[in-house]
Amino acid sequence: QVQLVESGGGLVQPGGSLRLACAASGIIFRLNPMGWYHQAPGKQRELVARISLGGSTNYADSVKGRFTISRDNAKNTIYLQMNSLKVEDTAVYYCNVPDADGSGRIASWGQGTQVTVSS
Repeated sequence: QVQLVESGGGLVQPGGSLRLACAASGIIFRLNPMGWYHQAPGKQRELVARISLGGSTNYADSVKGRFTISRDNAKNTIYLQMNSLKVEDTAVYYCNVPDADGSGRIASWGQGTQVTVSS
């Protein structure tokens, strides 16, 4: 049974930082690309950062230069370092295995972790 557990969200002021974590179980973690998604209120969930098996990374334009995705295969965990946070980064953040079109390959999404950027 695949399980994705996100953590690390919270309330932060604009310009602040947060570090999110996602622990995965039930998959051969090191053989899968991983990604972070966010879903703002009233909007669709979208992929914002992706990391390949070998550690290559890709980012949505909206977070490029501010967010950094990383992975620790020994811990079956990925991270998202979020710097210079903006109000528009407010969303629930999820992790999943990204398919070629960016959709999440694992049907059972985790509960997500809420990130709120507000003064």
